[in-house]
Amino acid sequence: MDPRENPYAPGAGSPPPELAGRDPILERIAINLDRIRAGRHAKSILLIGLRGVGKTVLINRVARDAEARNIICPTFESLEDRSLPAMLAPTLHNVLAQLDRFETAKGHAQSAWRALSGFVRSAKIKYKDIEFHLDIDAEPGIADTGNLDFDLSDLLGAVGQAAKERDKAVAIFIDELQYVKEDQLAALITALHHCQQRQLPVTVVGAGLPQLVGNTGKAKTYAERLFDFPEIGRLDRESAGRAVEAPAERQGVRIEPVALDEIVTRTQGYPYFLQEWGSHAWHAAATSPITLTDARRATVLALVALDASFFRVRYERCTPAERRYLRAMSALGAGPHKSGDIAATLRRKVTSVAPLRRALLSKGMIYSPAYGDTAFTVPLFDAFMRRTMPLEADR
Repeated sequence: MDPRENPYAPGAGSPPPELAGRDPILERIAINLDRIRAGRHAKSILLIGLRGVGKTVLINRVARDAEARNIICPTFESLEDRSLPAMLAPTLHNVLAQLDRFETAKGHAQSAWRALSGFVRSAKIKYKDIEFHLDIDAEPGIADTGNLDFDLSDLLGAVGQAAKERDKAVAIFIDELQYVKEDQLAALITALHHCQQRQLPVTVVGAGLPQLVGNTGKAKTYAERLFDFPEIGRLDRESAGRAVEAPAERQGVRIEPVALDEIVTRTQGYPYFLQEWGSHAWHAAATSPITLTDARRATVLALVALDASFFRVRYERCTPAERRYLRAMSALGAGPHKSGDIAATLRRKVTSVAPLRRALLSKGMIYSPAYGDTAFTVPLFDAFMRRTMPLEADR
């Protein structure tokens, strides 16, 4: 079939042609944001899920919808090698610039600009990775102490006052939030807590891997009262089928039921993989309908593509020793697995491989669904490891 008409979108954060099965979570977040804008209590939201479940797609969709409802929605992705202040400073600069569009800066807006100036100058001294410059006089004693807990609370409070003055709300969207270091995450939680106590229209909608729940709890013990943690998982059978079938039908292409079953089964209902398999099934088919043979061909093509990109990129981030740890996990199956079982597969003591486990947790390759358990953050990664690093027993 014509590749120009292929409706599927297997890209990083690319909106799927059919956002199936996510209406309840979209409505849940929309309600929270509308309550905050109205000055009512609502928790910040942190979307939790594995790679490939569509967290980025969801926060982008929510941000776009919220902007149409008088909510300012700055968005950024956390990076492993950047501090939170370095990412927040330009983000909040853009927020204040948007607030200034509605009225010449005065009152609380002027205070917020000065607070941001003090925050940037102080953070540059402490974190050193801030390249942002603001040619505005700081207000002494506001967001300039060098203590991130105090300074970020002052800054978000000033931004919240400026937004409230203009009947706006600010929802900061942060992807890959698990990469924010614990002390900086603690400062963000403290600042949000202060804004909530003062009923200021500032909130966070974040997304991260499963370890983010534990990270917030370690950062601040009251985090569970400040955030909702909706889990974003794979789609149920009906929603997964619709995600694949609906885009094809809009192009006048039918998918045989057995072919659809094959795609849903092979992808295990993970949204990113559904797009990948759907795209390759389209290319494999000569004409409508897409058959079981086409779907099986799509599996071969999809795995080749994933092995060369989606899986390979993550594999290359690991050291040889870390790869051996992951290979030992994969030998046990999809998981989760006990740390002792993984160590035994490596023929080593648990204590001797603990540093490898910590490093892989930090890189977001694995997570701990329960104490002593370890699982992959990337679905189907166990099979990739077995294909990529065959053991003598596999040959």
